[in-house]
Amino acid sequence: MLDAPAGRAADVCAVLVTWRPDPAVLVEVLAALVPQVGQVALVDNASLDPGLRDRCTGEHRVAVLTLPGNHGLASALNAGIRHARDLPGISHVLLMDQDSVPEPGMVAALRAAWDRRAGTERVAAVGPCFRDAREAADAPFVRIRFPFNRKLRCDGGAADIRCDFLISSGCLIPRAVLDEIGGMDDALFIDNVDLEWCFRAAAHGYTLYGVCAARLRHRLGDARHRILGLPRGIVVHPPRRLFYMMRNRVLLYRRAYTPRRWIAQDIPRLVAKLLLFALLVPPRGENLRCMLAGLRAGIAGRTTPPPADA
Repeated sequence: MLDAPAGRAADVCAVLVTWRPDPAVLVEVLAALVPQVGQVALVDNASLDPGLRDRCTGEHRVAVLTLPGNHGLASALNAGIRHARDLPGISHVLLMDQDSVPEPGMVAALRAAWDRRAGTERVAAVGPCFRDAREAADAPFVRIRFPFNRKLRCDGGAADIRCDFLISSGCLIPRAVLDEIGGMDDALFIDNVDLEWCFRAAAHGYTLYGVCAARLRHRLGDARHRILGLPRGIVVHPPRRLFYMMRNRVLLYRRAYTPRRWIAQDIPRLVAKLLLFALLVPPRGENLRCMLAGLRAGIAGRTTPPPADA
């Protein structure tokens, strides 16, 4: 039930995953998040310094779970989900990234949207409309089509938009859905974790909705690399991350519940990313080495880690 006077969704536990967070941004995230939910499980991949950890645990309704090492986004989310299951009165889990700041009322809007839809259909999750601060417009919600996706924006008067994919940050999922579908895939470590879960939910007969009234400030990727002919440039990732990007997308190609139309349109993206990062974005040689290692692992169906020296 929503705590209407305070605008707080008391039956929601937020699972906030951190790894080497910017302290100022993390404090901002918690300040925006704590008043909107019943509990917060901050799951850290062994990166918080003691002072920042103590500062986080000093927040009301925040529990800090420190993992023994960097086990990846998927494993950390699952640790937080397990924690939320043991809390009394918690019916929903809100997944959050360390660099995502919810606008006021975001969680209440998500919770209300789920209530609107859940009575008439099987809803796996609802997610907010988000914007990267480096972009001039909100990111669209997406329906996967071939050869091009259908991009749906919150300027058409719709309150909720049915979509095929939600980013993990800001995603509100009922515990009952997690009990049926399962949590995140630990083996994927980081990239495409949310995409895989959405595909799995659809295979179980569930729907996904984007909620226009719920707003999130989110940062995608690291820096941007300017390239002639691409006004927006491309988001740059370190070689180790490129390994996971290549490995995980090929692993998804192998899964029966992955939509064939997504595979058909993603293969050209794979080739384009391989060429861009091997030829135009430094460190080119290291990028190529890690991407090829990821492709080999994915083709072989192995969830091996990136090269030790990456």
